Amino acid sequence: MRKLFLNCTGFDWDDGNSEKNWILHQVSRNESEQVFFNAPIVVGDDISHSQSDKQWFLLGKTDTNRLLFVVFTVREELIRVISSRDMGKKERRIYHEKS
Repeated sequence: MRKLFLNCTGFDWDDGNSEKNWILHQVSRNESEQVFFNAPIVVGDDISHSQSDKQWFLLGKTDTNRLLFVVFTVREELIRVISSRDMGKKERRIYHEKS
């Protein structure tokens, strides 16, 4: 799954999604980006939400060990975060089992 990120050169942010992540979940852009660089990560297809763009989810941790669930897509060479929030109980269990 790491191949998914091989050609990525950065992040592309939609201001609406970024603001929504902060207002609803108090997750900053910086925290959302950190999980892509901190091992271990768990990545899977977000089949239920993929409509026009292929979407994935990522389970990972920030630099301060905050466990986040991030939904994203890759457009050309940029990662576009759609949603970012704290992991739920089931997601934490999956993260710890697979990492």
